[in-house]
Amino acid sequence: MIVLDTHIWYWWINADHDRLSSAQSEAVRASERVGVSAVSCFEMAQAVRRGKIELTVPLREWFAKALDGSLIEVLPLTPAIPGRAVELTDRHRDPFDRTIIATALELDRQLASADGQLPAYAELAGRLVV
Repeated sequence: MIVLDTHIWYWWINADHDRLSSAQSEAVRASERVGVSAVSCFEMAQAVRRGKIELTVPLREWFAKALDGSLIEVLPLTPAIPGRAVELTDRHRDPFDRTIIATALELDRQLASADGQLPAYAELAGRLVV
């Protein structure tokens, strides 16, 4: 399984594959399972509400397409994940991103991300697909 950050998920579902690196595209295609953190749903809803992202369909319909219709799994927020998120190196204060990072770490999986701040996390060494 590979974990997608919110932007990668959005670009993948919307077939905006030119925004993905070749390594990200390959990693998603090669993975038997693909998942997104439950907080990515919240982050996406907030981005739509604030006008940062425009969808061509209503949000709930987009979620249905982006999850059930694509076989991408929503990864649950377990108690261990927020615990790991607050223990991360203090490089990035965004709680969504910290939770997504912690999800990949707790599941011992790779993380595909376009966030330029994530390579600064020593914890992601060997796991980050940029």
